[in-house]
Amino acid sequence: MPPAEIVPDTEHRGLIGALPEWLRDFAQLARFDRPIGWWLLYWPCAWAVLLAGGQARWDLLAWLLLGAIAMRGAGCVYNDLVDADLDRQVARTAARPVASGRVSRRAAWVWLFALSLIGLVVLLQLRLPAQVVALASLAPVAAYPFMKRITWWPQAWLGLVFSWGALVGWTELRGAESNWRLAVLALLYAGSVCWVIGYDTIYALQDIEDDALVGIRSSARRLGSRVRGGVALFYMLAMGCWAGAFWLLRLDWMALQALLPLGLHLGWQVLSLDPADGANALARFRSNRFAGLLMALACWVVGNA
Repeated sequence: MPPAEIVPDTEHRGLIGALPEWLRDFAQLARFDRPIGWWLLYWPCAWAVLLAGGQARWDLLAWLLLGAIAMRGAGCVYNDLVDADLDRQVARTAARPVASGRVSRRAAWVWLFALSLIGLVVLLQLRLPAQVVALASLAPVAAYPFMKRITWWPQAWLGLVFSWGALVGWTELRGAESNWRLAVLALLYAGSVCWVIGYDTIYALQDIEDDALVGIRSSARRLGSRVRGGVALFYMLAMGCWAGAFWLLRLDWMALQALLPLGLHLGWQVLSLDPADGANALARFRSNRFAGLLMALACWVVGNA
């Protein structure tokens, strides 16, 4: 990929660009300059709350949003600490604060602890069963940075992690219920996992050449020339799971129509994706913030019926 087409992983714009340099480095370390990450972490939380009938629980939705921002930031700091040596070898990530040396490892650990304290405040707002479910995510979160070293499908592991909020949101409102209700949650979660694999495969297209040189594995590299078909398959699996969840909850063909705008949007992503164009891939990846909103609206309609 020509250097002109590489989109750096850190950006100096908006409020982040107005910060003093030392504060800007910490903001970038937590990816506050790239809010797409915490939106993608938040949406499964919101889907579960809305599908479980929590349309009036604006307090819970707000707490989960704060938790997504804080814990996505903490996860990024942890990821950068683990991956600093690899990041230095990839053009898009070489300027990250830890990889470039602008933030020391000790300072990064302190920042990680501070962000985790915010996450703890959010955790204490939940009932005990939801707290237990949320804490159970720590092990897969800690393992994620190592997945790109041992599997061609780190995107699948990310799917498990980034979809975990659906389990937390549902448990907070519903707890342990009848088998068919849990089947709704299982399908919602499985669909989210497939969605994450799809959009993170698109994201990985930006680094495919550097990843090959460094030895980082990804679904984008594994799929190769079939990457568009692979993304389409995972998006179709996601839509199928979500349609199943809606059907189990409402047993009404009209409920499935709520997914139509989302299906059209995901289809546009696949049809307009250019695997050889990093800027194109980044734009399609970022559009999943809107895809998450469309799914949230569908859950609001079906959960409120």
